[in-house]
Amino acid sequence: MKCLVCDGSTKAGLFDWHRFCPSCRYESADLAPVINEAGAHTRVDELDREVALKSLRAENFKVIVDLINRLVPVSAKRLLDVGSAHGWFLDEASKRFDVVGVEPDTAVAERARDRGLPVRIGYFPDVLNQSELFDVIVFNDVIEHIPDINRALQASYDQLSPDGLLVLNLPRSSGVFYRIAKVCARFNWHGPFERMWQKDLPSPHVHYFNEKNLDALVTRHRFQPLQSRHLSSLSSGGLLERLRFVGQVHPVALYTQCLILRCAIPFLKLMPSDIVVCTYRKR
Repeated sequence: MKCLVCDGSTKAGLFDWHRFCPSCRYESADLAPVINEAGAHTRVDELDREVALKSLRAENFKVIVDLINRLVPVSAKRLLDVGSAHGWFLDEASKRFDVVGVEPDTAVAERARDRGLPVRIGYFPDVLNQSELFDVIVFNDVIEHIPDINRALQASYDQLSPDGLLVLNLPRSSGVFYRIAKVCARFNWHGPFERMWQKDLPSPHVHYFNEKNLDALVTRHRFQPLQSRHLSSLSSGGLLERLRFVGQVHPVALYTQCLILRCAIPFLKLMPSDIVVCTYRKR
């Protein structure tokens, strides 16, 4: 199978659904999204997911909006959030921009709409008019879920105004937790690696990048790399709920893991982060 990034030959990975490129280190998964299929939401309690993720996401979204503000002119007004989910990024970005969200998960999108957020239900770019232009397009924990990533990147170029900004916030394969998960998988403990890929969830990851191979892919679509910044991948807020959300764990083990991670957070901040935000200018 040909590598998405460098056109080299990929090799079988740790499982029959996992592959990697030995040349550029891009990784992929043969996992299918089932976002709006019947029974998909029986696998995920969105209320639990909201409690588990909101604290960390809100913290990182403030950093991302601040980064965007430093990279766009004052005249930049329109911002598109692709995969806007519960609308947390829209909440933060709307303090500065005229925002629009796109969300394919009907149930999640309707909840955001109920809060008065401007969310279009459907897939990017299908729910947009071809003539619509945005000064900023953001993918927060989304681009790694999109099977046809080349189409998404080309559509981003087409829907951006001249000199527009593309922002990709995503997990990175060189992060400490991903590396630990790979080691665990090699010793037959599959759970951490499967959780990193969100296997068996309605929208699993199908790509894993590092900054170098991501830049190589995005620049093929006529974007200029600007800045990248590592983001927090763990915070004390919502930590217990996040551990509870990612799998069935005995209560004693759950609280033990939570205690260990809370104590380890200051040290983990010194390790390679598992989340990166990369920015690109339309050329």
